[in-house]
Amino acid sequence: MLLVIDNGSIYTKNLTDFLYKKNILFEIQTPDLLDLSSLDNYDSFILSGRRKNDKKTNQINSKIIAFSIKNNIKLLGICYGAEILALTLGGTIRKVSLLQKGIEEIKIIKENLISNNSLDVFESHGFEISTLPNTLIPLAESKNCRYEIIQYKTKPIFGTQFHPEMSEDGHELIRKFCQL
Repeated sequence: MLLVIDNGSIYTKNLTDFLYKKNILFEIQTPDLLDLSSLDNYDSFILSGRRKNDKKTNQINSKIIAFSIKNNIKLLGICYGAEILALTLGGTIRKVSLLQKGIEEIKIIKENLISNNSLDVFESHGFEISTLPNTLIPLAESKNCRYEIIQYKTKPIFGTQFHPEMSEDGHELIRKFCQL
């Protein structure tokens, strides 16, 4: 069973609508109501984007990431989810000079299990990953962003700087992730 962590993104409904449409079984929970002892009940996690920075939300998402790594459970971090993945493992993020919003073409730079062609995706972020820790590798980039898709080196743990729930190419990426 997939657990979707709703961190407050305005796009989370698009994600859950897609999962419903594809008959992918999932539960949804907000960080403030999540019982961390229930994480054993899930075989995958998706961390949504967010609207505002919140220390407790960051701590809970970091604990889910640590649990996922320790137990080799697949995880997809979307936008903020990718940023907190990088931060949790020692990377950094930065404020972008111009808000990234709209369709962007991203180029795959390393063969991987969730995407294999260039993708047209939807961007909506004011921050981005600026450095990756050595445990994360870049899989895709765009003209505006160096780390569009990242992966934990040896695990099915991914992050997307963009919002895959908002485009057809992104939907295919989510589908592939869920089928891993």
